[in-house]
Amino acid sequence: MPMRIGVAVAMILGVISDSHGHQQAVSAALRLLQARGVNCVVHCGDVDDVSTLTLFAGTPLHLVLGNCDPPAQSLHEVVDAIGGTLHGRFGTLQLEQRRFAFLHGDDRNRLEYTIRSGSFDVVFHGHTHQRRCVRVGRTWVVNPGALVRVPIPTIALVHLPEVRVEFLDVPLD
Repeated sequence: MPMRIGVAVAMILGVISDSHGHQQAVSAALRLLQARGVNCVVHCGDVDDVSTLTLFAGTPLHLVLGNCDPPAQSLHEVVDAIGGTLHGRFGTLQLEQRRFAFLHGDDRNRLEYTIRSGSFDVVFHGHTHQRRCVRVGRTWVVNPGALVRVPIPTIALVHLPEVRVEFLDVPLD
């Protein structure tokens, strides 16, 4: 539950992407997110394996589809069963007076349009397996990196309401 500080609510979003069915990496990332008190998780796509989603049970999850994901209909049942939300190829959230967009990022034109629209405080994406945090105009652009096919798996935390981004290395035991 978010902690009240004056009139603002302190909240932490966890952002992950490109887990590609690697259950060990997802489990390690979730342990790290839980230890850091994350309130909600955004997954920017490329889950790959539907069974990996069951690891998110009990965690408020918002998921978009990536270019390596199975068709949406095969994911809907599992996402619904764990209490998550599947947003299709593009998702939005409003939390702590901030507007967020999230997409996988394989459609470069859509990603750039979303960033440059000025409609969002933060845009999350994946696909490149390279973490980044840059400001374009008034919009923060955050790629948490990837959980697999990288030298060091990474995730991101976003502290609200101030929008402070922190990257974490995910240890794979």
